[in-house]
Amino acid sequence: MTAARPARPTRPVRLRSREPLPLTLSWAAAILAGVLLPLAFQPLDWWPLVVPAVALSLVSLRGRTLPQAFWLGLTTGALFFGVHIQWITVYLGPVPLVALTLWMAVWWGLGALLLALAWRWADPRMQGGLGAFLVLPLLLGALWTLRESLSSAVPWGGFAWGRLAHTQASSPLADTTSWVGLTGLTFLLAAVSALVAQLVLHHRTLARRRLTIGGAALVALVAIPAFPVVETGSVRVGAVQGASEAGLLAQYERGDILRQHLDATQALAGEDLDLLVWPENAAEWFADEDPSTILALDRVVDAFDAPLVVGTVTREGEGEAYDRERDRTYNSLLLVEPGEGAVAEYRKRHPVPFAEYLPERWFFGPILDAMGFLELIPRDYSIDPTSANAFDIDGLQAGLAICFDIIDDRLAREMVLDHGAEIILAPTNNADFGRGSAENVQQLAIAQLRAVEAGRSLVNISTVGTSAMVLPDGTMVERLPQYEPGTMLADLPLSDTVTPGIRLGGWIEWALCIGGVLGLAALGAVRFSERRSADA
Repeated sequence: MTAARPARPTRPVRLRSREPLPLTLSWAAAILAGVLLPLAFQPLDWWPLVVPAVALSLVSLRGRTLPQAFWLGLTTGALFFGVHIQWITVYLGPVPLVALTLWMAVWWGLGALLLALAWRWADPRMQGGLGAFLVLPLLLGALWTLRESLSSAVPWGGFAWGRLAHTQASSPLADTTSWVGLTGLTFLLAAVSALVAQLVLHHRTLARRRLTIGGAALVALVAIPAFPVVETGSVRVGAVQGASEAGLLAQYERGDILRQHLDATQALAGEDLDLLVWPENAAEWFADEDPSTILALDRVVDAFDAPLVVGTVTREGEGEAYDRERDRTYNSLLLVEPGEGAVAEYRKRHPVPFAEYLPERWFFGPILDAMGFLELIPRDYSIDPTSANAFDIDGLQAGLAICFDIIDDRLAREMVLDHGAEIILAPTNNADFGRGSAENVQQLAIAQLRAVEAGRSLVNISTVGTSAMVLPDGTMVERLPQYEPGTMLADLPLSDTVTPGIRLGGWIEWALCIGGVLGLAALGAVRFSERRSADA
């Protein structure tokens, strides 16, 4: 009888590093990434495409020189933004689209430099399973997040449009924002994309294991439930979309926008409301100092015996005392109470640079004037950093986000952590972006993610759409089509639960960005030490 042979000890898998793609194929991968990525966002909402798109972008940078990496990254970013924000051309033409696209593409090029260095320094040193399929994808994900975070904040508040997280509003992964915030979701998507790239690059070595590894990563992400939110009550909210042409270049008579919202509000007549919400700019200019406008708003709140949150433009000086060159103008929300008039004001904290104000006007003013664009920004909306982004409405704490405010993670955390917001109101004006615009639904997707991240109901009410009421899990319970007057009415749950995504989101972002920099620096130090040893 033959004795059984002892089993051989299992050796750790050693990977054979594949050669980088030929430069021609790297260019093809970078271009394809830029073409695929916009499809993952609204209006198409093919959210699974974010993974192959990011994976292709990452693979295109592997083994490339720094100049090559910069131009590859810039190309991917330019193609992506050129499609993703094409709605900016509807009224303003191609120049703003080209300028903003090139600016964001430069950020992508700079981020590509870091990613190329990570590939160069880490890939040869991480040939074991743990390094190749955990450490390296995490590093690449952190560096992708670093670039996205910087471009979302620098300069002048940045442009936080087109973040990877924004693709996932209707996917099962939206729930993860309640744990790690929008930045954390971007990191997870980038890291999983890097893992997919590694599995494809090493498919021969891992023929039997790659599906297990990739499947386990996907299941782990999808299986994460939303952070449990405890309801503390409900509020019956009505919201009104006037279908008003309220854009920068729109031709309308004073009072038209107000009248359209007054007319649309009649559809709610007889309803029992706790709160009524109108869009940004619905009360037009200087509503707080115009007797006829205040009278009209007073009649609305008296008819419903409910407070009204309404958008208008306010200023520091009044009437003849106002000095256009000296006094400040604000994009604001007013809280109008029955029998009391306007009792509180919130001033927009994140106005849009080069649209609502011109940064460094002394420098950019002459340039835009020579190009014939200065007339589009005749005045600068001011920023009041002390303006609390919440209203106390008869004991209800309502967080406030005017249009572009909704993309700002810091403001979302402030309204919940500092002001105890139990619901989020997001009045907006999308009239500058045309009928059927993708901008409207892209902004709504961001609002949905914000609701999930904060664990709060959210009212996204626009002058022209797309307006919707969103539950804390991201579900839309009411929605209005674009460019049609209409109203929404729903009993929305309230909550005072503070999710980890809100409480820890800022710390998570800092940890990821600093971790990516330190990880890359450590690899650079190892490489420098190895080269010194080899030269000795």
